[in-house]
Amino acid sequence: MSFIFAPILAIYMTTIDKLKWRYATKKFDASKILSKEKLEILKEAFNLTATSFGLQTISLVVLKDKALRELLVDHSFKQRQILEASHLLVICIQDNILEDDVDQHFDNVKNIRNTPETILAPYRKDLKDMMKKMSIKERQEWSIKQAYIALGNLMTVCAMEGIDSCPMEGFIPSAYDDLLDLKAMNLKSVLLLPVGYRAADDMFADFKKVRKQVKTSVIEL
Repeated sequence: MSFIFAPILAIYMTTIDKLKWRYATKKFDASKILSKEKLEILKEAFNLTATSFGLQTISLVVLKDKALRELLVDHSFKQRQILEASHLLVICIQDNILEDDVDQHFDNVKNIRNTPETILAPYRKDLKDMMKKMSIKERQEWSIKQAYIALGNLMTVCAMEGIDSCPMEGFIPSAYDDLLDLKAMNLKSVLLLPVGYRAADDMFADFKKVRKQVKTSVIEL
């Protein structure tokens, strides 16, 4: 499929066609930038990702600055997608989850749904008690699982919107945290998702997908 027409044709594809069109893009066309509208869709999609209890202990850092991304290439095992993509999405978790986070969530529920505190109070207490029983590391691991849900959601939305992406674990989180000053925001980087449009000469774009047969990977009882 020609790169020039790929985003346009993606609009007319079926859901399965779009998922087959998607691949882990190895080379982006650095001259092609996501529109403001497309970027807003990705930001909204991230915010709408399902999270446990709706607590949203994950955040998305959107990087466009080329100079800053150039510094991150060395901390991404020289993977050029970091720099060549239109934008780099950094999925982060909270370094720690505090009681205030729980209160802010339930206050938000109260304000948006007009739910009486008498109904929310026991759920508020239960969630605080749950967090108290977990160590900071356990809370982080709990959030990391949700970061992967967000990654999958973003990848699917990218495919639906004709946007190329490349999910990445191959980077040094501590270096990212330092360069982006994430600690000051109570955040830790977990996953990367460069997004943009594939280069016309990315040979991986035409590779056939290698998957098990559905009847092998899906068990119906």
